Amino acid sequence: MLSNEEFARILKEKGFLTDAQNEDLKVEATARKIPLYYLLLEKQLLHDDQIAKVMVEFYGVPLAPLGKIVIKKEILSSIPEILARSKLVVAFSKDKEGLKIALSDPKDLELIEFIRKKTGEKVIPHYATPNKIDEALRFYQTNVKEALKRLLEEAVTEAKKVGRKEETPIIKIVDTLLFYGDQNHASDVHIEPEEETSLVRYRIDGILHDVAVLPKDLHEELVTRIKILANLRTDEHFAAQDGKLSFRAGMDLPKERQQKMDVRISIIPITYGEKVVMRLLSARVRQFSLTDMGFSPNDLEKIKTAYEKPYGMIIASGPTGSGKTTTMYAILKILNKRDVNITTIEDPVEYEMEGVNQIQVNPKTGLTFANGLRSIVRQDPDIILVGEIRDPETSDIAVNAAMTGHLVLTTMHSNDAATVFIRLMDMGVEPFLVASSVNVVIAQRLLRVLCPQCKKEKLVAVSDLKKNLPGDLVDKYLGRAGKAKVWAAEGCPICQHTGYTDRIGIHEVLLVDEEIREAVIALRDAETIKKMAEAKGMTTMLEDGLIKISAGITSVEEILRVTKE
Repeated sequence: MLSNEEFARILKEKGFLTDAQNEDLKVEATARKIPLYYLLLEKQLLHDDQIAKVMVEFYGVPLAPLGKIVIKKEILSSIPEILARSKLVVAFSKDKEGLKIALSDPKDLELIEFIRKKTGEKVIPHYATPNKIDEALRFYQTNVKEALKRLLEEAVTEAKKVGRKEETPIIKIVDTLLFYGDQNHASDVHIEPEEETSLVRYRIDGILHDVAVLPKDLHEELVTRIKILANLRTDEHFAAQDGKLSFRAGMDLPKERQQKMDVRISIIPITYGEKVVMRLLSARVRQFSLTDMGFSPNDLEKIKTAYEKPYGMIIASGPTGSGKTTTMYAILKILNKRDVNITTIEDPVEYEMEGVNQIQVNPKTGLTFANGLRSIVRQDPDIILVGEIRDPETSDIAVNAAMTGHLVLTTMHSNDAATVFIRLMDMGVEPFLVASSVNVVIAQRLLRVLCPQCKKEKLVAVSDLKKNLPGDLVDKYLGRAGKAKVWAAEGCPICQHTGYTDRIGIHEVLLVDEEIREAVIALRDAETIKKMAEAKGMTTMLEDGLIKISAGITSVEEILRVTKE
């Protein structure tokens, strides 16, 4: 890897770092003894993809397509695992031209020559960021089921040793569940006690997958281990408990390459024992921008119009798990500058953001959303993020804050954008205050993205599509007659045979103008307000989904799953 000085110089020349940032970052990286690359990602100053583009241009070599291809075992093993991990290099392809390898430093001629001699092949270097190489190194590993099977065999062996109580296998099992959860981009790890076994499931791209079945006699030990890590009561088995722990993903990697991951813990008693759900708050989500989340250029412009105002409310709405908080953080990242005071009140604080004052709700001490918000407005804030508006008291204070010179970002539960106005009024906020305070409403859902490696094009009769989708929208976005071209999920090792590799949002963005304000004050119903917004060019979530179908981003089945009432 390049020295911090050289890396900083390249980024500065490309306009990504100012002189002041350059010096400050070099000093911090040196003091902490970590490469500047990891510091930039930690502080969210640059995305991995941005760094990759700069470095490909600097080195003058191709970008390795890691994460988009399946690496065959025989090609991967061309480079011993211990060398691959220590030198950040991975062999990913081989053809008549030679062996293609991905390096974080393609100018490491000594390493390239060593691989050439060892393999006897012509070596073709490609660039990949350290994070992409670390992700590719998982191909050396077995899958989670095999890893857990091996660990369980160890646990049984240890248990048979009379008079010896060995905790190491239990520790390894918990670490393995978290590690493989992160590797597979799981958002949640479920450990569910059943009558005779304990079931482990991962939620990947919004869908739960069974990954392992553990012996029932290990379940209680696993729960106890998790409680200890999360500082929860180990002697309490009949009450719900919530906690948090930190985990370093990639425990076998050098410390600077281990990504810190916060894990939210929820434990509840059910029929056959205590069920554990671990929410993995990965750094990958923190790096999301509004563009990454699938907003159209038109919708991005509406959101920009709203957040450039010094006051008013920006509201994200949708069900639990629809990405509302991630959207708010993406806006907050844009607004987070040294000349503004930003304070948040959340339950819980999901992602730490440097330069932002973040408050955790704590009902035990009387720190509710409403009480916390009252205190925040006395702290001279410019921008306030309220995790969620749940009750009349919080809504009243938030609206008043938006009316008195503060920009307020918040989330609510509603089916679409127009319904948000009705919900606020149902909470007791006067119609003229709702109309005057809300700048924009963003309604959203998350749907899965088709795996680019294995998705298949297919032709479907337009008449069949119209059985499940509005005919006029099918005509507009997919075709008027005959056959329509869509894409189907197939499944391959890259996508864990699910057919999908990621998630993206579908949105409707309702920018409040004078006509919408008048309609709210006149107590028009949500359907009327929605039709007015559509007449002004608002794209509904279903329309946004159909646009993504026509672009080959997702499938018809996925749109129907996400948008069904």
